[in-house]
Amino acid sequence: MDLADLPSCRACALSETRQRVVVGSGPAASGLLVVGEAPGRHEDEGGEPFVGRSGQLLVRLISEELGLVRAQYFITNAVKCRPPHNRTPRVSEVASCRPWLETQIVALRPRWLLAVGNVAARAVFGFDDGISRTHGLVAHWGDVPGVATYHPAAALRGGPNVVDVMRADLRALRSLGI
Repeated sequence: MDLADLPSCRACALSETRQRVVVGSGPAASGLLVVGEAPGRHEDEGGEPFVGRSGQLLVRLISEELGLVRAQYFITNAVKCRPPHNRTPRVSEVASCRPWLETQIVALRPRWLLAVGNVAARAVFGFDDGISRTHGLVAHWGDVPGVATYHPAAALRGGPNVVDVMRADLRALRSLGI
């Protein structure tokens, strides 16, 4: 697949309701690839992933726990188009986007992966269990190690306890050599 074709993708019904495909942003030569679930309203409008409150929290935690500023890593989503009303992406939608995600991972050649939320953890690492059972575990996509953690939206709803868990998960990722 050619990533240049991604903005015109029509592989699933989400292409009918999106404003734009949210490809991702960040330096191609970064060591860390962060994969979220799907774009929200602000991301669909602006074309950049994680620009709302959730993104601000994620960027702050990565900075504090990994010592990386936003310009040092690439962020994308498992699903590239916004599901209506920000619903969780369907399995079929994740499957439709999977070749794009795989193409991105191969092209970006990250040294580490961070999957944020259930959908991303399943798409990247193939987990069957939910994030409450898989967060913080070292997993691999091929030979690329990484960790899954809660989506920052869960932390915004769940408060400091979820933030503390996310911090611990990021420290597990840091232990891989970031």
